[in-house]
Amino acid sequence: MRIKAMVIRILNQLRHDKRTLALIIFAPLLLLTMIYFILDSSTMDLTVGIVNAPQQYMDNLYENNIKTVRCTESEAMQMMEHKEIIAAVEMTGGKLYIKLDGGNSTKAETALASMEAAKKNMIPSSERYDLKTDVKYVYGASDLSTFDNFGSLLIGFIVFFFTFLISGISFLQERTTGTLEKLLSTPIKRWEIVTGYVLGFGVVSVIQAAIITFFVIYILDIMMVGSLWLVLLITLLSAMVALAFGILMSTAATSEFQMIQFIPIIVVPQVFFTGLFDLSPEWTLVGKFMPLYYVADALDKVMIRGSGFGSILPDVLILLSLTILCMAINTILLKRYRRI
Repeated sequence: MRIKAMVIRILNQLRHDKRTLALIIFAPLLLLTMIYFILDSSTMDLTVGIVNAPQQYMDNLYENNIKTVRCTESEAMQMMEHKEIIAAVEMTGGKLYIKLDGGNSTKAETALASMEAAKKNMIPSSERYDLKTDVKYVYGASDLSTFDNFGSLLIGFIVFFFTFLISGISFLQERTTGTLEKLLSTPIKRWEIVTGYVLGFGVVSVIQAAIITFFVIYILDIMMVGSLWLVLLITLLSAMVALAFGILMSTAATSEFQMIQFIPIIVVPQVFFTGLFDLSPEWTLVGKFMPLYYVADALDKVMIRGSGFGSILPDVLILLSLTILCMAINTILLKRYRRI
């Protein structure tokens, strides 16, 4: 009987907690629906820049589902830097010279296999089909592991995930225990409270970001081409955005359980927009509204492509803007908790 009474009490509690009930039922459905549409529209569109090659070779590439574009060598390097092409091809002097973007080993291997097949299918009378292939990796390497491919993306996600969760729950506890209301009854201003929380957790985030970065680079030996300081900067920005965002989402939660349930709605969907999947243009546009998109983009540029600060500056500015925006919204929302 006591167990029965306990079960009835819990069910009644959930029945009156409409927000928790909605999260339990609809959050998984929302996540599954998003996964369905993203994976259903996922495509691997590969484009190769043709510096010098006969038309038949280009036609053979097209038959292997590879798009081609005529360009000069300098134009090809620029397009490769911006991920517009996967490789640049030049057929001259009895050799097939391929400059390859190996930042994503799956794409690189697919493109390389298609280029080899296109070469072998050429008619001998129009061009030699026994050309030797010379492959040079502009980014990445031939022995790039799966973890090297996606490890840089996971660094940003892990930092974002734990910082979002811990900051949100901590701020929620401040609110539910009455500490926040007591603070608001003092002369301290709302923006000072928000800034204090963000900077306070920010100190811990600096330590967290440093530990994770050093562990992944020096212990797990992930590929690292660019500056370590830039990686630390990006992971710190990821933590700061997560801090401000976690505090913001805590205002919509009434319990730690609800805060945890925001993860499949707020955090998990962002993983699909970090480069793990080839998305359609529509879904790529959606990804540009998510913080982890810019974190992953910046980490990929530094760790895999060896880019400098100028290349990641747009990502840095957007992440800073998102942090400031969330802090401003948090400051406004604190009005509802002032009781005097």
